[in-house]
Amino acid sequence: MQASILGLFLGGANGLADFDLGTPPSALQDRSNKDTKFAKRKSDYVQTPIPREGLESLWKKLSENGKVGLACNSYGGKMNEIKETETAFPHCAGNLYKIQYSVNWDEPGMEADTNYTNQVRVVHEFMNQFVSKNPRRAYLNYRDIDMGTAKTWSYEEGKAYGLSYFHANYERLVDVKTKS
Repeated sequence: MQASILGLFLGGANGLADFDLGTPPSALQDRSNKDTKFAKRKSDYVQTPIPREGLESLWKKLSENGKVGLACNSYGGKMNEIKETETAFPHCAGNLYKIQYSVNWDEPGMEADTNYTNQVRVVHEFMNQFVSKNPRRAYLNYRDIDMGTAKTWSYEEGKAYGLSYFHANYERLVDVKTKS
């Protein structure tokens, strides 16, 4: 099982840190910068444990999608005592961990961009069955242009985007941002 957990960190054929499958864990100690030129990030929150069969199917999906990697940040503990409306950060109570989906590449051009961004979107879509719902939550610091880009939005246009990042705090944020 240890190899599978390491594999989830490293990702498909290449992982979060651009390691090939089979790379020994000691490679994680190398802190040199690889100067990645292009990247795509997405995120999710997991609120119930993913069953073993789900993890095995995730492992298969990652191996089918080349360079996509995952990083999981655990939550819980003291964070579970903080209600989402007590701070601006709404993702404390009720989350087991956050997932960052990532892909990095160096090849320029639309073909490479489409290929790699599609890989991460496929894995993200696959995970729909295991992650938060109504709305599907996301971490603000991994801005996902698939959810929307900065522009002047109407309240309703911004709501779908805002609820994913801010959940119950969206209404409070709207109130603060619209005060004269």
